[in-house]
Amino acid sequence: MGRIWEITVTRGYIRYRSEYKHQLASEYKLEIPILPAEDIVTEFIELDVRGELTVKNAYAWDGPSGPVVDTPENMRASLVHDALYQLMRNEELSTRTHRKTADALFRDICKQDGVSSFRANLYYKALRRFGKPSTEPENKRKIHRAPKP
Repeated sequence: MGRIWEITVTRGYIRYRSEYKHQLASEYKLEIPILPAEDIVTEFIELDVRGELTVKNAYAWDGPSGPVVDTPENMRASLVHDALYQLMRNEELSTRTHRKTADALFRDICKQDGVSSFRANLYYKALRRFGKPSTEPENKRKIHRAPKP
């Protein structure tokens, strides 16, 4: 069963996350080969037992990481990959079971969208080597407050 998100109302200050560059302007759905034991439902991401991934309108993500430049050819892959890594950070998906598939999806979607096989395979190798910390719960995005108390 997915988590129920608690809504926090503030007065006189805001709470925000600052690591994001992009925000989805409409819902996006994709069939993927990751099949959770039960439906995962969060505020912005859903993944059902049949492998239908739904990334909801207004989801925010940071695009490709590292030295990779954001381009139309890699944005869809980065959206799907970031959503899956977020589910791993939030312990909705097992990193051990699903990280390799998520990384392969990034590579394959890049290729579908026009990234050369050579470059997509480089991205994949970099994800395999350096991506694991981004799936770990202690690396959840920090919530900031303004103004400071």
